[in-house]
Amino acid sequence: MSEYIFEEIYKKIIAKLEQDLPGSLAYHNAHHTKYVVEMAEKLAVYENITGRDLQLVKLAALYHDTGFLLHREEHESLGCQIASRDLEGTLTTAELGKVCGMIAATKIPQRPKNKMEKIVADADLFYLGTSNYKKYSQKLYLELKHFDPSINEEKWLKIQIDFLSSHSYHTDYARENLQPIKQKVLNSLLVDR
Repeated sequence: MSEYIFEEIYKKIIAKLEQDLPGSLAYHNAHHTKYVVEMAEKLAVYENITGRDLQLVKLAALYHDTGFLLHREEHESLGCQIASRDLEGTLTTAELGKVCGMIAATKIPQRPKNKMEKIVADADLFYLGTSNYKKYSQKLYLELKHFDPSINEEKWLKIQIDFLSSHSYHTDYARENLQPIKQKVLNSLLVDR
């Protein structure tokens, strides 16, 4: 698959996410998908993933939340179905299996089984170890509050602390560069408790 073909698929999927996702998805939206594709490519290059495998990583990142177009629950398996339908004929059956494995690796709790799955899993939660944590966390809070109005700031603080405490990065890059920042974020949340 050429870079041109990937760009055409990318444009189509991003446009669909921008047009068809409900506005209540303050976090799981086209902007998040663009960010995950960018971070997946960054991590893949760092982890020496190139060529066709790099394209597969980027496709998995692109499709990882497309399931939200159909339903919030089990959106990873729905995203796999959408990717399989869209990419049939472009990818081999084995390649579609790899893409679906990477999409599944983003399901919480994350359980990636190989390097490519680890890359997409870390790309999906890259923001946890960045200076943008607060901004993205606020968007996720607004989204979750829409679906569960009982979530208040106190509950949200507990959710964040529990999640950050249990989360682990999977790639060398993320463990070296993101984990220390994520730990500082967690420490600051613990102070706020």
